[in-house]
Amino acid sequence: MRKPLLSNRRSFLYASGLTVSLYCNPGAFAERLMSTPAQTEGPFYPDHLPLDTDNDLILINDQITPAVGQISWVSGRVLDRHGDPMANVTVEIWQCDASGAYLHSGSDNRNKSDQNFQGYGRFLTGQKGEYLFRTIRPVPYTGRTPHIHYKLKQGNKPLLTTQCYVQGDPGNKRDGIWSRMKSDKHRAALTVPFQEIPNSPVKALAARFDLVIGHTPADA
Repeated sequence: MRKPLLSNRRSFLYASGLTVSLYCNPGAFAERLMSTPAQTEGPFYPDHLPLDTDNDLILINDQITPAVGQISWVSGRVLDRHGDPMANVTVEIWQCDASGAYLHSGSDNRNKSDQNFQGYGRFLTGQKGEYLFRTIRPVPYTGRTPHIHYKLKQGNKPLLTTQCYVQGDPGNKRDGIWSRMKSDKHRAALTVPFQEIPNSPVKALAARFDLVIGHTPADA
């Protein structure tokens, strides 16, 4: 039996009382939003996509052994610069496993990779622009602070490539990419808290990372 897609597991968020904090959009926007800063794709976008590319990175296909790491539910909304939700946007994420290995043949730590970690996932946003992934809290590896890579596109139109960082992680200030951002405002836009979900039996974390697209295909 294949695992169910997490797009059918949103009841988890409702049951845990996270609906308000993860999906609500407080009020209308009076001004244009600041676009989410773009960042480098880096060298480790998967050179071969896994057979399982859904939004649950913890389990692969019908396996029952989960990936090593602290389970984290990462969600948010994709918005345009006016604050309106963007539907039919493909959100891709990829990150290293708990040992620091990417799903890439050139990853330095590939021989120690977690075979139960999917390493890559994607989600197509709905009418409210929402997305959801179950993954692990990102970990540091040589030269980098913990982060999750993001790539967004609508159809064949690239929209944004960026990275999400963990608020309060001591490695942020030592990270060359994080520290070289233009301003504290830009760093704040890419740095979010990973907070423990109340009453979670596995001490899972939740993080909200909204993305604001500064242009749309209609603008091109």
